[in-house]
Amino acid sequence: MAANVDGAPSVAILRQHLIDPEICIRCNTCEETCPVNAISHDSRNYVVDVEKCKLCYNCISPCPTGAIDSWRNVHTSEAYSLADQLLWDELPVQLALEEGHTADAEETSTTFPDDVERIAAAATSGQGGVAPPPWSAAHPYVNLYSIQRPTVATVSGNFRLTAEDASSDIRHIVLDFGNASFPVLEGQTIGILAPGVDASGKPHHVRLYSIASPRDGERPHYNNLSLTVKRVTADHDGAPVRGVASNFLCDLKKGDTVQVVGPYGTSFLMPNHPGSKLLMICTGTGSAPMRAMTERRRRKSATGEDGNLTLFFGARTPGELPYFGPLTRLPKEFLDINLAFSRVPDQPRQYVQDLIRARGKDVAGLLRDENTYLYLCGLKSMEKGVDEAFSDICDENGLDWKKLKMELLQHGRYHVETY
Repeated sequence: MAANVDGAPSVAILRQHLIDPEICIRCNTCEETCPVNAISHDSRNYVVDVEKCKLCYNCISPCPTGAIDSWRNVHTSEAYSLADQLLWDELPVQLALEEGHTADAEETSTTFPDDVERIAAAATSGQGGVAPPPWSAAHPYVNLYSIQRPTVATVSGNFRLTAEDASSDIRHIVLDFGNASFPVLEGQTIGILAPGVDASGKPHHVRLYSIASPRDGERPHYNNLSLTVKRVTADHDGAPVRGVASNFLCDLKKGDTVQVVGPYGTSFLMPNHPGSKLLMICTGTGSAPMRAMTERRRRKSATGEDGNLTLFFGARTPGELPYFGPLTRLPKEFLDINLAFSRVPDQPRQYVQDLIRARGKDVAGLLRDENTYLYLCGLKSMEKGVDEAFSDICDENGLDWKKLKMELLQHGRYHVETY
């Protein structure tokens, strides 16, 4: 038995490779791929023999659902047997590593790294707590690829969205995943691993980007997705700085490759039931998930479904507003679009909260509707103004925003991702 630094005995922990029975489709790919015959199955489950598994990861990428990329920390003496696994309907809960525990030789980090958790927590802090997804949202796949085992995507397009003379260089970047399984939903994010090291000689931290394309891909039925990326050349205070990942992505050319991890996100998802309405508020690249949701509804509208979409979108000028052209060509009955510009010459400054107030009666009607789902994405600085606008509108229309906000959150109808 190993000992920790103060001499106390420690308990060995094994990171055991398992298969998630809830999302496994029993395609037999993993069993055929395993070079040591560690994977077997019966009529109920596919399972991994802990005595045979060499953690070679050959089975990870071919799995079409990500069910194979499942892990649990267990006491070495209490590893899950084949008999245990064959009876599961769902994976057991994760064993937390406590003080005094050590790990076997294999890595013990989970597929959700600390920096991803930190970024996600900061982005969602404005909603006031953990929000469940909409009840009718599709099941998201997460953590299919980790920092230790990323997948590689190929750039199939890099297009500038903002005017050439605009101060913001915002790009629409399309990534193709080839034969790698990478299923995503609108509202999820992916992690980008920029090459090189930081000033201390360590690999750059992962950067998260919201997916800007619907679940069937930027090009439908191809294994691809798109991102909306702003080239960072200054910090929030205006001081010059070169964003590592953003400049890496914006400089990519067709045919270049990118290391990708994820996907991430189980909350900021769109509802799928008929009659559901989306109230979307965003600035700048916060338009990415809104673009994905809008495009999902646009493609479905060809089948006769209404959009039921309302958008409040802010930028400095029309030339700096991503997707300005395509947005303005969408019919009003499909998308109720409200554009706010804060730096147009000879025009008063206007922000998204100003337009929300101007449409107060309509917004109050949406807030009253149990089928309305609210999404806020963009700069963190807009949170306060938007929250105050909702509070004022509720006061004017017989609603209690503080109480309503909690109800929206509890029922998966209020989602915030700001940065």
